Amino acid sequence: MKIVILIPVFNDWQSVYKLLENINSEVSSLGHEFSVIIVNDASTEANPGLSNNLDNLRSIKIINMKENRGHARCNAVGLKHIFANEEFDYVIPMDGDGEDRPEEIKKLVDNLNYHPDKPIVGERIKRSEGIFFKFCYFIHKLITFTFTGQSIKYGNYTCLPKTIVEKMINEKATWSSFSGSLAKVAKDRASIPSERGTRYFGPSKMSFKNLLIHSLSIITVFKINVLIRSILFFLVYMFLIYQNITIIMLTPVLLVIILIASVLVISKRENLEEMNNSLLNISNIDNLK
Repeated sequence: MKIVILIPVFNDWQSVYKLLENINSEVSSLGHEFSVIIVNDASTEANPGLSNNLDNLRSIKIINMKENRGHARCNAVGLKHIFANEEFDYVIPMDGDGEDRPEEIKKLVDNLNYHPDKPIVGERIKRSEGIFFKFCYFIHKLITFTFTGQSIKYGNYTCLPKTIVEKMINEKATWSSFSGSLAKVAKDRASIPSERGTRYFGPSKMSFKNLLIHSLSIITVFKINVLIRSILFFLVYMFLIYQNITIIMLTPVLLVIILIASVLVISKRENLEEMNNSLLNISNIDNLK
């Protein structure tokens, strides 16, 4: 099998090169052909270059972007480039900071023996972040399930068959949310248990604002479900409180209205035309190996 590992990066070159070393070690006994595509999201810090041989990786390429577009869109560009230009059977997207553990690549690949045509997702069973982040993540999962009916316990760390990659690059939601898009185009998925690793270097760069946008981007993929469930909530809730309507009792209604408004705003991030033209944002491609 030919497997391409897709890694977005912005400035964190130290982590990416450590990750490459660990990937090279982990895939040595797997008996498949591995290559790596790194999407450089217009980093402002210089790339130090490859210092080790990394014999177990067939090739390593860096796609250099002209303009910074963000993590989700780097994944979309990477998938689009790989589908158009690389020979592959599967793609494994993963974060470049160590939080997606390379030790779990073997579990992803082993599951292809049982589910060769399904995407394999790494469902989080343990996280390494602080209490506040874990609480916010729990609220995100609760709201997502309540208003969309989707239980999405995975991130970018997956193993995608070629057929799923093709579906994702033709789905506008991929330009905004990787996991939301995958949930939309592939309802039949297999999974492995996955632990969130610790960053190789430095603290997480995920701000609360970015976490909120990330959460809303997933929910927005299923905006029709959100609207239908919100209307049902309004009808049932107003029926229950119509004899005791106060400002405090109307607070949940206001919160749902804010959610709907936010979803409609975030939905503008989904843009198939931009994704179709995204390869024009590539400055050049460096072949490291």
